[in-house]
Amino acid sequence: MMRQSKMKLIQAIIKPFKLEDVREALSAVDITGLTVTEVKGFGRQKGHTELYRGAEYVVDFLPKIKVEIAVSDEALEHAIEAIQKAANTDRIGDGKIFVLELQQVIRIRTGETGNEAI
Repeated sequence: MMRQSKMKLIQAIIKPFKLEDVREALSAVDITGLTVTEVKGFGRQKGHTELYRGAEYVVDFLPKIKVEIAVSDEALEHAIEAIQKAANTDRIGDGKIFVLELQQVIRIRTGETGNEAI
């Protein structure tokens, strides 16, 4: 059995207005494929209070963007640095970056696997 290349899946949770900056930063380090999902959540930020029609209410879950990128091990550090710099506002709620092992990648159209499919 052929040994597969080492690959990682990066999941970055960022502020919505930082998406374009992150996409451009990744493109600058030759990472072009990504998946974007609108999500809601909270960490230490814990939401905030808003006023609506004279009544105060707590917004527990804040809108965020989840960016997912499959990368080779060689591209991992460049991708992390690009995301971290582009998504940083030096304010609470900037988000998190998670790195997971990626067992296999298969391009549906061609059947390519591993790094060739990324």
